[in-house]
Amino acid sequence: MTAATAWTWEYEGYEPEDERLRESLCTLGNGYFATRGAFPECTADEVHYPGTYAAGCYNRLTTDVDGRRVENEDMVNLPNWLPLRFRRPGGKWLAPDTATVLDHRQLLDLESGLMERRTRYSLAQGRSLFVRQQRFVHMADPHLAVLRTEFTAEGFTGGLDVEAALDGGVTNGGIARYRDLDGHHLTHIQSGGSTPDTVWLRCRTRTSDIRIGMASRLTADARVTPRLEVTRAVQRLRLDLTPGRTVTVDKTVALHTSRDRAISDPLDAAVDRVAAASDFDDLLKAHRTAWDQLWRRAQLDVPGGAGRILRLHLFHVLQTLSPHTADLDVGVPARGLHGEAYRGHVFWDELFVLPYLNLHFPEVSRALLHYRHRRLDQARAAARAVGRRGALFPWQSGSDGREETQELHLNPRSGRWLPDHSRLQHHVGSAIAYNVWQYCEASGDDEFLHTKGAEMLLQIARFWADSAVYDESLGRHRIRGVVGPDEYHDAYPDAKEPGLDDNAYTNVAAAWVLTRTLEVLTALPEPRRRELLERTGLDGGEREQWEEVSRTLHVPFHSGVVSQFEGYGDLAELDWDGYRERYGDIRRLDRILEAEGDTVNRYQASKQADVLMLGYLFSPAELHSLFGRLGYPLEEETWRRTVDYYLRRTSHGSTLSGLVHGWVLARARRAEAWMFCQEALRGDIADLQGGTTGEGIHLGAMAGTLDLVQRGLTGLETRGGALWLNPVPLPELSSYGFAVQYQGHWGVRLRLERGRLEIAVPASDRDPIDVRLPDHTVSVQPGEMRRLVLPG
Repeated sequence: MTAATAWTWEYEGYEPEDERLRESLCTLGNGYFATRGAFPECTADEVHYPGTYAAGCYNRLTTDVDGRRVENEDMVNLPNWLPLRFRRPGGKWLAPDTATVLDHRQLLDLESGLMERRTRYSLAQGRSLFVRQQRFVHMADPHLAVLRTEFTAEGFTGGLDVEAALDGGVTNGGIARYRDLDGHHLTHIQSGGSTPDTVWLRCRTRTSDIRIGMASRLTADARVTPRLEVTRAVQRLRLDLTPGRTVTVDKTVALHTSRDRAISDPLDAAVDRVAAASDFDDLLKAHRTAWDQLWRRAQLDVPGGAGRILRLHLFHVLQTLSPHTADLDVGVPARGLHGEAYRGHVFWDELFVLPYLNLHFPEVSRALLHYRHRRLDQARAAARAVGRRGALFPWQSGSDGREETQELHLNPRSGRWLPDHSRLQHHVGSAIAYNVWQYCEASGDDEFLHTKGAEMLLQIARFWADSAVYDESLGRHRIRGVVGPDEYHDAYPDAKEPGLDDNAYTNVAAAWVLTRTLEVLTALPEPRRRELLERTGLDGGEREQWEEVSRTLHVPFHSGVVSQFEGYGDLAELDWDGYRERYGDIRRLDRILEAEGDTVNRYQASKQADVLMLGYLFSPAELHSLFGRLGYPLEEETWRRTVDYYLRRTSHGSTLSGLVHGWVLARARRAEAWMFCQEALRGDIADLQGGTTGEGIHLGAMAGTLDLVQRGLTGLETRGGALWLNPVPLPELSSYGFAVQYQGHWGVRLRLERGRLEIAVPASDRDPIDVRLPDHTVSVQPGEMRRLVLPG
């Protein structure tokens, strides 16, 4: 990667081993669909993977694995709209892996959502072909994408054959460890053409029966000849090149699926849309305008290299979850729309994404919460299936809300298929409840809180209360048989059944859910409360039980620190230095130990922050209050020892780990905070997890770094109808600013610089904003700007 401006991401030279990473980081999307940054002249192979994915487009297939039927639902790799290849008449098609590349440059312009590549191919005898391409996935019209290709002859005169195509013969084959599983999701592929300049392709998914329509319009100064194949719609033309004269080919593509609203047929919609589309320049102008609007709403001013990475992170968050997402029934795909890792599933990563969106794009947050509410009945059915009341949301979700977590997973280090018990991460329900609460506090959306929000909170609280079993010997309630965010530990050593008891994060988060839900029920308008109680059958006895459980859930301790779960302190210590010396990178310690015939369940070793997640979700004051309500005095020294204890025993096998550690350490005003913040920033661009970024970016970690600046370092909280601020002085980031949307106030600007806070509220007819600092409170009127000195 070469040096570039604060708004560009640039790669110099062609490096096959880096292509998958570049393709992920150069993905272009608009919230409706996205396409990886692959070369249009290259097909899918071990180097390149030109995937296109539409939000929420899933298909379910079953495969025989080691005598077992394994069912998986995947986000589908849609027909490839990129193909555009070229050659001298009678010669071989030119591609970077088969021809000589004299020079190559790839540039991603974050400000405009435009990717440009410039490649010079050698044609021997001093002749060369210069290829410049620009592409964008339209941010104003979510169904359009455009590819412009410019050809310039250098040292020769003659023809150039060009072939453009829509390719339906694609599979889900981007993840090596999934390739033993059936990835053929498309069927009934047909191609056709409405005019010589316009061809189309239609197909459908095999089991979910989503119909897909794609149309392509080719514009060039040459006669276009269509050719229809079984799985491809092809267009061919011959260009006449002369030295120094650039010849342009524009490819405009439209994509629709049967999940779209207000259309009757996806193919008809795609053909009509591409026919009506403007030319390249007008489309680019509208696309730039849409991006300008997004950047204004998500204004972020952080200096230096950190600011440049944060813009890249924000760019990919907005390409996955844009205002177009508000019209869709989709959740937060953990790896964006950038690849096939995690099968495009929705995990708890929204816990790290929505707090950022709440303060910029609340309509998107609300839509993502609607995705969960629409699946509330499925979550209630899942709870009944395990003998519980309330709602048990799945650890991995897809199209319809059933549990999508696979029952087996492959350890690529040992080659063995192993049982997957991660579905026991029931704490995903607490993440959903937390997001409901945070969204409503930030947006002031009482209507949502009093209706769908209250319904989800109630059913999640009901599940936790019904999961808690009273232990006479402890005089406390316990939650048994779960897996925490750590994920390394899924059972006790030598246990016959999976699951752990009293995971501290799970129990404290459950207590918080119960407490908040009781508050909401009390605050509801009486008619709405009566409706909710009648619909759910909630009675006074059940609410009394919630009150008791919220005060008596067991939190284990050992050696003066909070235990990750009951018995954690009895596990063996790991020889960390020895394993680092033998293996170097031990982030995936679980795979290393399993390949050795051992198990991480035997050791005090964590993949990612688990107990420390409590310090990520809750401010020190909130955490102290929560533990106090549970009857545990959490002194500052106890928390400091807990942080130190787990810092020494974490392998950071998740991109979220560095983020959480940086957040927690910053709040504790520790010198090590910036080191972990940098790891979180570099996680994807440096591919710290060893090849995983090429399978799709880590959306939660990217959004989390934005929120680290927005809320973590500022101590910003939205609660009690006020903005609370308690900034953390980090020498490495002493000056930064951003804008937020808070309870109907658009573009509230905050800037922190060397012990001073500047806050400006745009003029409007809304009420003033109460800003609460550690030592005083100020009220900022619309149209007013205040400069405040922060306490030392």
